[in-house]
Amino acid sequence: MGAGGRITAEAQLALRSFLRRRTAVFFTFAFPAIIVLIFGVLIQVGPAAGGLFSEPPSYYVAGYLAVVVLFTPLSRLGSTVARHRDSNRFVLLAVGPMSRLEWLIAHTLVTAAIVLVAAALLLVLVIGVTPVGLPSAAGAGLVALAVAIGAVAFGALGALIGSLTRSTDGVIAAANALALPLLFLSETFIPPALLPAWFAPAMALSPLTYVVRPIRLVTVEGVVDPLGLVPIAAVMLLALIAAARVLPRL
Repeated sequence: MGAGGRITAEAQLALRSFLRRRTAVFFTFAFPAIIVLIFGVLIQVGPAAGGLFSEPPSYYVAGYLAVVVLFTPLSRLGSTVARHRDSNRFVLLAVGPMSRLEWLIAHTLVTAAIVLVAAALLLVLVIGVTPVGLPSAAGAGLVALAVAIGAVAFGALGALIGSLTRSTDGVIAAANALALPLLFLSETFIPPALLPAWFAPAMALSPLTYVVRPIRLVTVEGVVDPLGLVPIAAVMLLALIAAARVLPRL
């Protein structure tokens, strides 16, 4: 069996494992929907809202998608690595033909597929409950590509956290400690103009910013800019390489 066959087989196992965990399936799709309902229905974002929520509803679509792209891959891959380490499954990986990079690619691809489904359902909900229109076909394709690349990148970062943290509880705590600041300080829900001028360079260091920017260009301005995905694609490659190198050996 070649590398493609090994990755496919491991991906099928990973997908079946995810679908068997019904609580994880439910909250993967329910949590971002709750965020949309809070912002889109209860808070009523828009110019009339003022303050933090004065941007047009289309401005926040990228933020809604960022919730899925950030939280699901970080927590899923981090906890998967922790569970595999605790159950000594990496021992089998060490003596088998599958490389650590192949294992990581299989699991990040499954995570990306899950995130894409969640993002599609989320967009349907956003269009249904807020005055946001459908993007063009090219725009929708770029949004899907940004979501997929971001999911793989943050999945690899989650695997990195899982490898460096010695317990499942520690993985969850570390993932949340990283995700919460990134969610609100990466040009997602809070416009940069409302933050101190000295903080702007820090926002540019967040990989989530480079998922949000090309999506927002599509949803707000209708501009499709594939080159805007280059930074997050570079983060994805570096994170995959780093995570594969530090995956547990035993």
